[in-house]
Amino acid sequence: MNDSSASPGNTWLIYTMLTVLSWGVYGILLHKGQTLMRVPGDLTADPAVLRYKAFLFVGVAYFLTAVLAPLFLLMSKGQAFSGYTSNGAWWSLIAGIAGAIGAFGVLLAFGAKGTPPVVMSIVFAGAPLINAVVGSVLHPPKNGWAQVNPLFFAGILLAVSGGYMVARYNPANLAPPKKAAAAPSSTSPKA
Repeated sequence: MNDSSASPGNTWLIYTMLTVLSWGVYGILLHKGQTLMRVPGDLTADPAVLRYKAFLFVGVAYFLTAVLAPLFLLMSKGQAFSGYTSNGAWWSLIAGIAGAIGAFGVLLAFGAKGTPPVVMSIVFAGAPLINAVVGSVLHPPKNGWAQVNPLFFAGILLAVSGGYMVARYNPANLAPPKKAAAAPSSTSPKA
């Protein structure tokens, strides 16, 4: 795996699309895991407990993919236990906590009757906006905000409206049509 930022081509785009795909199915898979945590026949299971059990396995998955895999890669390069900085470690830990809080927030949203299509549409429309705003505040434009291309602001408006429309009009959210109430039969016997 070549993770050099200087490598030519569109390798970064392949990795980005891998992330889009995996995070795109994340909420749906997490919801499925939560609902399948119920032991067959146990109708008394607390839904909150089922969410916590699902989140526990998210943690196991993070341990496997975010602890063991990079540890193995670092060990293969002889870098597993040296060369860490406290600032880098703290900011990376904070990033991991933010990600875990976000994953937990998704489960809590499901518990508050949010559906995966709506919750994840809002998350994935809103997260890039937060990223753009925080990134712009931390690294403000060199020539001032007046020099920012207006299409940046148009993109923010489109992302907000697009996120709303995808969440609001997602086909998975459409309720089945209500059946008309049965009219009284004219052939019913009279008393």
